[in-house]
Amino acid sequence: MTQNASSPYYLAEPYTEVTVLEVPPVTTVVQAVTDSPMASMAEVFDSTFSALFPALGAHGLQPVGPAFSLHTRMPSDTVDMEVGLPVDRPLAEPVTAGTGITLASSELPGGRIAIVSHLGAYDGLGDAWGAFMQAVAEAGHQPALPFWEIYVTEPSPDQDPAAMRTDLVTLLA
Repeated sequence: MTQNASSPYYLAEPYTEVTVLEVPPVTTVVQAVTDSPMASMAEVFDSTFSALFPALGAHGLQPVGPAFSLHTRMPSDTVDMEVGLPVDRPLAEPVTAGTGITLASSELPGGRIAIVSHLGAYDGLGDAWGAFMQAVAEAGHQPALPFWEIYVTEPSPDQDPAAMRTDLVTLLA
């Protein structure tokens, strides 16, 4: 398995078991949302990525890894999260895209993480997270905030949901 130097824990092959790594922070450009209804998550993703790619191009930034969502608290009926892409360098200042979405520099945190790959449709992510967190605890680690999903397989209308890969990541205390 080879690692992408700009995204230190993105492997070409899935993580088939919980793996603990020490990773550096990764520069990102994101839309941050607070108290966003869970029911509107798809809209947040669609609006973010519709605005993000043109904004990156306009500012000369290059994506260096797959899309992600980083959660800063445990979801309830609402979520606090950042949705975005890892990039080659920070955005100089926040920008408001034509759609009214504000994009800003952020980062995926560095430190000790646990990671595993979920292979399958997004509707299986809830169960995958439960199994992942249980496995992390059973291995003697304590999950911490934030936690994030890396969408290794880019979704498309003709994509077989069973073949999709989402890496689940949590910071460790």
